[in-house]
Amino acid sequence: MADPKGFMTTPRQDWPRRPVEERVKDWDEVYVPGALLPIISKQADRCMDCGIPFCHDACPLGNLIPEWNDLVSREDWRAAADRLHATNNFPEFTGRLCPAPCEAGCVLAINQPAVTIKNVECAIADRAWEEGFAPPKPPDRLSGRTVAVIGSGPTGLAAAQQLTRAGHTVAVYEKDDRIGGLMRYGIPEFKMEKHHLERRIEQMTAEGTKFRTSTAVGRDIGAAELRSRYDAVVIATGATAWRELPVPGRELSGIEQAMQYLPLANRVREGDLETSPMSAAGKHVVIVGGGDTGADCLGTAVRDGAASVTQLDIYAQPDAERDEDTEPWPTYPKIYRLSAAHEEARDLETAPAADADARLFAASTLRFTGDADGHVRSLHLTEVDARRRPLPGTGRTLPADLVLLALGFSGPDREDGLIDQLGLDLQPRGTIARDAGFATNAPGVFAAGDAARGQSLIVWAIAEGRAVAAAVDRYLTGSSRLPSPISPYDRPMTV
Repeated sequence: MADPKGFMTTPRQDWPRRPVEERVKDWDEVYVPGALLPIISKQADRCMDCGIPFCHDACPLGNLIPEWNDLVSREDWRAAADRLHATNNFPEFTGRLCPAPCEAGCVLAINQPAVTIKNVECAIADRAWEEGFAPPKPPDRLSGRTVAVIGSGPTGLAAAQQLTRAGHTVAVYEKDDRIGGLMRYGIPEFKMEKHHLERRIEQMTAEGTKFRTSTAVGRDIGAAELRSRYDAVVIATGATAWRELPVPGRELSGIEQAMQYLPLANRVREGDLETSPMSAAGKHVVIVGGGDTGADCLGTAVRDGAASVTQLDIYAQPDAERDEDTEPWPTYPKIYRLSAAHEEARDLETAPAADADARLFAASTLRFTGDADGHVRSLHLTEVDARRRPLPGTGRTLPADLVLLALGFSGPDREDGLIDQLGLDLQPRGTIARDAGFATNAPGVFAAGDAARGQSLIVWAIAEGRAVAAAVDRYLTGSSRLPSPISPYDRPMTV
């Protein structure tokens, strides 16, 4: 602990964002380049050596947060990078994309702004790459065992890297043409530039991991055939079966799923397309769904040059502060948060009729209406109470040329045939069933990440990847020294 009074003398200071009017004109990350390092050592000093660091429990990876905070406060970046990578394969991803439940569990957050844990993590990860502290780590010897990992999101990549470093020969199968899963085509460039992803893929390739793109297991290669080629298989395909909105008018054109819209925008950034066929340019856009995917659509539509953008959230507007009776510390509270996309929409006034920034809270879609050509033109909504019951006399209509459904995901997509060909058991909610060791009912087949846990956070995805790697290593060799941070039954801290 470099400064025992740092939490009393130093106020919280977050990584500053670029001016709204500047950043909406490009697709670069929203933060001011180079503005984090000058402030981060003092911010790390705010870690208060609390004795029982609840930030550990709030993070499923078990990140050694007080340790690397202390090292950053002393500017020992190499040691900090070692401690960070000891529990997290991809801290530059989580440092940009995770909503930071660790900060909600920070002891300082009981009565003060929490330590900027997420910013410290990102600073360490970026500095590690700049200084060469993240070299490839190929195994000393090979085990002679082979593993196929299906899916290249954070779970699949974490599992593959851990198993490769343990000496197994690992091949990652990805149905898309590039590696990364939702990090590649679902996360907009302004949240995480893709060079961060490319760097890790290069590292993993140098370590010995093999990548097979444009290969949908179950369609391009039979699932049973793949299983016969490898000693073990890990299914990490994510939860990509999106939820629908069964209301009158859903059949109109111009009503699209968020995960149809966002990949096209990312493909423009990759150079595959000149313009997106679903571009929001000049259109009145309504996003149905109040979560992170909806916010990603919001920021993308703003950059597309939409005429207006409104986001509907079926929940009431949360308070600015934690409700200690219903969501006490150290749980992750549902409070009013202003993401970069919502800040942009607020400042640019993209939705004049919204309650706050671009959002209409406690709003439920009733139906859509369209023009003579069958294209959506209006969305009809009503306000709802806490039990989602319509409130009489609150109906209203929004202009809508493009409607994006961001209602979450129910489980893995079964269209490719992977699940049926392997005869996998499913949970009632549609996720893949597994035992306490991540094993499915098919011998030698394991399931991890959102495909089995259900839609979750990137830190849980990476934790699942690390844990399933330990389970597979144990299955192949009889024992494992790989870390296993969580079990399949662990859940975030709640009341």
